[in-house]
Amino acid sequence: MNSLQNVKDHFEEEAKGYDELILKLIPEYRSMIKYLISSIPFYESKPIKVLDLGCGTGNITAAVKKRYPNARVTCIDLAEHMIELAKYKLSHYTDINYLVGDLRNVKFESDYDLIISSLALHHLQTDEEKVKIYQKIYDSLKVGGAFYNADNVLASSKYLENVSIEYWKEFMSKNISKIEIEERWLPTYYKEDYPAPLLSHLDWLRQVGFKKVDVTWKYVMGAVFGGLK
Repeated sequence: MNSLQNVKDHFEEEAKGYDELILKLIPEYRSMIKYLISSIPFYESKPIKVLDLGCGTGNITAAVKKRYPNARVTCIDLAEHMIELAKYKLSHYTDINYLVGDLRNVKFESDYDLIISSLALHHLQTDEEKVKIYQKIYDSLKVGGAFYNADNVLASSKYLENVSIEYWKEFMSKNISKIEIEERWLPTYYKEDYPAPLLSHLDWLRQVGFKKVDVTWKYVMGAVFGGLK
């Protein structure tokens, strides 16, 4: 449980500059979110019930509401400051609920049409925790419901993983000093992030019951993937 305290403290500190910072740290972040939202398989007028896991400052919920104006969304995040920023950003909506908590412990409602997550689940420390969350997500969806995740993933070999890390460092160097990359962001990555191979995620999703599991986007260390119940 204590492994997530560093994550919480880090995101509390970074919350205010998160939206600007993420564009400097995540290659093709806007494309990732575009494909995440494009993967949702419902008519745009449908009043879908949505759960946003690790909502951050509300970027994903804002994108969901733009495409699905009748969506009712519950946002969950570990960091209270993130939730406060999300509330401010989404204050013109009246159909969004907010919860501060560890998604491993928060009790999800049932009958969601859509559960969605972005750059959150890779903070779960073990493969077992990831599988448990996938099962929890599956159990909380309606039949026909969808889950899609935009997240940091590993390659299938050490060589390819090193290629990804080098490309990531090259991308960050366009926006951030080499010293900051080497002394802040790489140590943070190795301390707080526990990504798993993309192919393992697909196997786990099938294992808990998801159908039509697929990857809808992949670029360097990021991927969008999920399936249907």
